[in-house]
Amino acid sequence: MGLLRIEHRDLDDAITALATATQVDQLQLARLKRRKLRLRDEIAVIEDQLIPDIIA
Repeated sequence: MGLLRIEHRDLDDAITALATATQVDQLQLARLKRRKLRLRDEIAVIEDQLIPDIIA
């Protein structure tokens, strides 16, 4: 899961850099954002599997 978090952070940096460029490639920006969202969802699923539900 650590690698997913690193990739998620790297995508965030790439999105920020691309968004501040003088020539913004909107298609590439959208692809990076979609990939970042997929990674976030993957991380959430893994965390849910690792952390048991505690019923109080």
